[in-house]
Amino acid sequence: MQNIRVAAISMNSPLGQLEPVFEEMDRWCRESVEEGAELILFPELVLHGHCTPNTWEIAEPAPDGPSTQRLIQMAKNYNATLCVGMSEKENDLVYNTQVLVGPDGYIGKQRKLHLSRDEVLFYKGGRELPVYDIGKCKVGMIICYDNQFPELARILAVRGADILLMPHAARVKMWDDTPESMAAARQHTHDFFISCYAMRARENSCFALYANQAGRAGYVDMYPRDSPNQPHHCGGSLAFAPDGELLASTQRDVIKDEKIIVDFEAKRLVDERSLANYTMKTRRPELYGELVKEQVSW
Repeated sequence: MQNIRVAAISMNSPLGQLEPVFEEMDRWCRESVEEGAELILFPELVLHGHCTPNTWEIAEPAPDGPSTQRLIQMAKNYNATLCVGMSEKENDLVYNTQVLVGPDGYIGKQRKLHLSRDEVLFYKGGRELPVYDIGKCKVGMIICYDNQFPELARILAVRGADILLMPHAARVKMWDDTPESMAAARQHTHDFFISCYAMRARENSCFALYANQAGRAGYVDMYPRDSPNQPHHCGGSLAFAPDGELLASTQRDVIKDEKIIVDFEAKRLVDERSLANYTMKTRRPELYGELVKEQVSW
């Protein structure tokens, strides 16, 4: 790994508004690159919205669909690597997918593996956990609920990932229109993900970068307006060092679009992986067979 400056964008994805979302993404890319960012993480499903009712109709192929091609051009324009969430369609099945594109074109994708709540109504789960070499480092992508399964981060670390990219459209806590309710939801979400992902970074000696959708994307008629299934996300971006230290964070009180910019220094990775207790060195996989046994009795 080499030193790399990264950005994590927390932004809203209003349902059915692809063009405005692209315009906002372009603005965030421009601002991030002006501050030296080389790798930019956008939230889960930022392009097509989180569980948009007409997801099947608006989903696109990747990499051959128009949105991925626009992202490729955006990455070329800004000479940066972009990680962006979308609804991907292949053989009439739809996947919750994060695509990775760079200045030289399409790099790869990650399909969400574990589907939460109403996501099972829209998406099929993926089956692969690839690691991609983007030049200065190797990255793996873990989409939202997938991060609650520690096995995935471990597999990516075993496969050589230096950075864990964690895009989210997380609905951890709802809020009303009062500042107090908004602050409570934002703080709860902020603290929840710090408690989870500091350990994901530490136990695998990887950098970790988190970006969540921010705000109310709209209302879905099939749910009550105060339902926790509405596409309302508390936002926030976080960055962790390989020892679990919180390197950068958005503020805790207001749900709004914002970003963090942080340097991931290769020395931090070297320091952790050269320790006597580096977990990749001391782990005993021959003892872990129980993890791959089905827990359901037939």
